[in-house]
Amino acid sequence: MQIEQFYDTGLSHASYAIVSNNEMVLVDPARDPEPYLAFARENHAKIIGIIETHPHADFVSSHLELHKRTGAAIYTSKLVEADYPHQSFDENDVIEIGSHTLKALNTPGHSPDSICVLLSDQTGKELALFTGDTLFVGDVGRPDLRENVGNVKAKATELAKAMYHTLHSKIMKLPADVVVYPAHGPGSLCGRSMSKELQSTIGKELKENPVLRPMEESEFVELLMDDQPFIPKYFVHDVAINRSGADDLEASLAHIIRIVESEIENTTALLIDTRPAHVFRAGHYPHAINIPDGNKFETWVGSIVGPGESFYLIVAEERNADGLLRKLAKIGYESQCKGYLTSTESSNVSPAFDLSFFKENETDFTIIDIRNDSELKKGKLFKEAIHIPLPRLRESLQAIPEEKPIVVHCAGGYRSAIGSSIIAARVAVPVYDLSTAVHEFEK
Repeated sequence: MQIEQFYDTGLSHASYAIVSNNEMVLVDPARDPEPYLAFARENHAKIIGIIETHPHADFVSSHLELHKRTGAAIYTSKLVEADYPHQSFDENDVIEIGSHTLKALNTPGHSPDSICVLLSDQTGKELALFTGDTLFVGDVGRPDLRENVGNVKAKATELAKAMYHTLHSKIMKLPADVVVYPAHGPGSLCGRSMSKELQSTIGKELKENPVLRPMEESEFVELLMDDQPFIPKYFVHDVAINRSGADDLEASLAHIIRIVESEIENTTALLIDTRPAHVFRAGHYPHAINIPDGNKFETWVGSIVGPGESFYLIVAEERNADGLLRKLAKIGYESQCKGYLTSTESSNVSPAFDLSFFKENETDFTIIDIRNDSELKKGKLFKEAIHIPLPRLRESLQAIPEEKPIVVHCAGGYRSAIGSSIIAARVAVPVYDLSTAVHEFEK
């Protein structure tokens, strides 16, 4: 028996292939089916099943495309009421795979339709638990993503209570040596404070996971509801896609072609410039938003751009385009991209920032703090700063006064590049990016 973990650092997403006697079952596959198909070929295994632990909010799954290409059945809870061909996989339902079995456990909490998958050998010994977004290493899934999403609507507090009972009545009662394989690692917005390890055991989590320490339900609910990260705009969109099944990846990407500058001269669509911040500042299209290509590019696009909102991509070079389009596809945004173009020389240059003058004359500027709410709780870096978290910035521009030049800061420099470009595209006064110089103001 073999368990292979596939990990996407951009979305902090883990998916799995389980192989026994040349039969393979996949759990929570990512948008691109090719890595799983290649792994099956390399191991001379036949894909006989694809399991969805729930309709994911943070990425688009390839379950439907894999079904069409392999004939393997898709298994998910009947509570999902999925629109794609599937077999219900609920409490004590079993999939035989080689000399092993996979058993479903209904585990509401992160979502009302979540399941975990328990792997056992032919003797009945329980070996591993594929926990989806229910249990992470060092954390559990947040309960507030499905309050008004999908066919089952559940309030966050009710899901937090359900999570408490899921953990205490099912997961925490499993043998200590059962290996835990979660769907996410640190950096995922489906949880709050995950450990850097990408697998664990039930016993280790009982000892080290702060959310599993002994406590009453009321304390657990309060703990789980407190300080959860923001919810990106694309999450609702992806739940709907995953309930229906996504279009085939390559076919969906095929319509996105390179265009020329004249095609965007009069466009009302959003322009997303993916070049590094210093390149963007040296010259860019008027009204373009700078979201530099990076490890979390797709998360920030999906946090700033709404589902259904059309946009063009501006890329540094032709060779950058394919990777960026595939990142968009991971969150189901490729259909919103009307085309891409390589950047050309532009006279629209961002104003140079005089850091020394700013240090001596802070009150001459309006300072915009675009860190998250949880970061603000640790304290302001500038006493008079106006706090508007980056995911809410485009909708809150009217709250920014224009009497003074504007300085934008985050915690490290990446987000301030995005935020300053958003503001600069809509105001008449100069807008400056504090960038990495923010570290000079840390207390």
